[in-house]
Amino acid sequence: MLSSALAIDDRKIAYLEVGDAKTAVKTVVFVHGWMDNAASFHVQLELIAQQCPTWRAIAIDLSGHGHSSHKSPHHFYSFHDYIDDLHLILCKLHATNVYLVGHSLGALITSCYSAAFPELISGLVQIEGHFPLAEPASLCVKRIRDGVQSRKRWRAKPQRVLESKQQAVSLRASTNHLSEGLIEPIVQRGGYMQGERWHWHHDSKLKCDSVYRMTLEQSAAIIAAIEVPHIVILGEQGYPELRSPRYLHALSRATVEYVAGGHHCHLESPSRVFELISGLVNKI
Repeated sequence: MLSSALAIDDRKIAYLEVGDAKTAVKTVVFVHGWMDNAASFHVQLELIAQQCPTWRAIAIDLSGHGHSSHKSPHHFYSFHDYIDDLHLILCKLHATNVYLVGHSLGALITSCYSAAFPELISGLVQIEGHFPLAEPASLCVKRIRDGVQSRKRWRAKPQRVLESKQQAVSLRASTNHLSEGLIEPIVQRGGYMQGERWHWHHDSKLKCDSVYRMTLEQSAAIIAAIEVPHIVILGEQGYPELRSPRYLHALSRATVEYVAGGHHCHLESPSRVFELISGLVNKI
């Protein structure tokens, strides 16, 4: 598995890759969830390396996550900027016949990109995420106020450090309801020891509230615009709101599959998730 990086604007985007870019006939790009990193898909990359020699598979670290650059101190993390970043990344990778696989935040990013650029995407797999986050328009003023106030709190808050990597693994395992063995690769890529303390790589500004969120109508319009072959994978013990009848009814053009596990079901049921991804990719 190759670890590499590319430049977009003034930032470095790190990624993990398997396969030969020169001979690959299909490219699968994985986009992780909030506060995770490319190692979220390390098992999927290993399975692809073993079983899909004609694929090129890439798992990126979103800006501010993993080994990728942080934004400058005066810039925060707008959801829509991630869509622009993904476009720049795909152009830099010279990726052709592209299939997108997104988990959680990554699922929302890839839904928007697939809707806006159907001519550049061959298929979409969303894991524990589908509709972009939305709320009634009547909440827009409160959203602005709360977002600005969260930035003020961030400016006054010292960066958190931990006593050891093991403490970081235990904390993430508890937070994400996963075994320590499953979460360890994400923690390993997500931090480093400096002196006797464990520091996170990620940008602490990621925890600031958004100052803008789509309306419900805008979010629904994006899902309705997705034309490419589309699978939504939900964990049987994942976020209950993702299984709301309102959402499932509106996903009538997608195939919805359930697998064992919670919000990180791709780590808990990697073989089944791989089967679903490969089934879509190989079918087209």
